[in-house]
Amino acid sequence: MPTISIFYGIVIQMFWRDHNPPHFHALYGEHEAIFDLRNLTVLRGALPRHAMALVLEWATDHRDALMEDWNLCSQLKSPNPIEPLL
Repeated sequence: MPTISIFYGIVIQMFWRDHNPPHFHALYGEHEAIFDLRNLTVLRGALPRHAMALVLEWATDHRDALMEDWNLCSQLKSPNPIEPLL
């Protein structure tokens, strides 16, 4: 699974040819949450409150780039890295 960004110990990844809806995986320690790209809601899993807030802030800022990466992954192409949250 390609890693597209890492910040504050949070790893953001997407699978190639993954199922719909468009989404990304956020991993933080032993926690994982899957976020819907369309509305940035959690489809499955959970993160600690602080990590959740950071992921939502980052995803809001990079929603278009995330959708572009989703489209690349669906075509088995490597996604572009996305700037981390600073």
